[in-house]
Amino acid sequence: MQRDLNSRLTSSEIAVIWSSYQNNSFAICILKYFLANVEDHEIKSVLQFALDISVKNFNYSKEILKNDNQPLPIGFTDEDVSPNAPRLFSDSFYLYYLKNMSKVGLSIYGVALATSAHSDVRAFLNQAIQSSIDLYNKTAETLLSKGLFVRPPYVTTPNHVDFVEKKSYLGGILNLTHNNRPLNVIEITHIEANVETNSLGKALLGGFAQVAKSKKVRNYCLEGKEIATKHVQVFTTLLTDDDLPSPMPWDLEVTDSTVSPFSDKLIMFHTSLIIASSISNYATASAASLRTDIATSYVRLTTEVSQFAKNGVDIMIKKAWLEQPPQIPDHKRLAKE
Repeated sequence: MQRDLNSRLTSSEIAVIWSSYQNNSFAICILKYFLANVEDHEIKSVLQFALDISVKNFNYSKEILKNDNQPLPIGFTDEDVSPNAPRLFSDSFYLYYLKNMSKVGLSIYGVALATSAHSDVRAFLNQAIQSSIDLYNKTAETLLSKGLFVRPPYVTTPNHVDFVEKKSYLGGILNLTHNNRPLNVIEITHIEANVETNSLGKALLGGFAQVAKSKKVRNYCLEGKEIATKHVQVFTTLLTDDDLPSPMPWDLEVTDSTVSPFSDKLIMFHTSLIIASSISNYATASAASLRTDIATSYVRLTTEVSQFAKNGVDIMIKKAWLEQPPQIPDHKRLAKE
């Protein structure tokens, strides 16, 4: 890695490298467990590729933090995973998980690159983005070869260009008369993506609820599963109201194992990542949706997810599981001492 010896890390650069260290230490634990019980050789190859990426990103993050004399986060270690625990998820689940993992990586690293000046950080983010692209393509090819890739609906579109001429295009908030215009392709794209991610989250949290050691964590995961189920129904209804199919991942099987492969700390951290991803997805989808009722639904669902997130943070604080991100000194407090 090229060294930038003449500048310190900025706040945004510390943020992305600190988060990368945390997230990749967590991903290494998850992927080690997946690799220990996967049966399909093609899927195992993609999982190994993903693990290699996470190890590389973790080591790069660690090096950059050390070079800037930043304290290393605790993150997650071998103590947070039991690779020999019985299988909890199906091989197909692993592919859908990796697809979502690569999409999240592209989003996070892409945004971070646009706020980074340090040459070491930009070099790291460049390779991390390319690795996320490669992982997505490998996962997509494997899903396609096995007939598991979930395609958005095919639609018929006009053969001419139209402009919005009336405010009625935006529709009404409540849509009580069901007279709103049909969905456009941008709205369909976001709705379908949120069906897929919530279906994955539902299966993941369902598995966590079976194996978490703490009753409070189990109940929290069950609540998250119920929220994901409800949100899938909301998005599915938006599609079916326009006579569109609702493509959903299948074979997201959860076994009957009650032996936890992960620490409760890791389970709560993973759940917090799912929530953060959902809030980000809903915000993007709301901004892109021109039908008022759809945008309003995203706002309502975001409010519900945000409250769920706060409850999770409360649990993590009480259990001393929530690492504090680097922050500036409290100058007001120091001035009073």
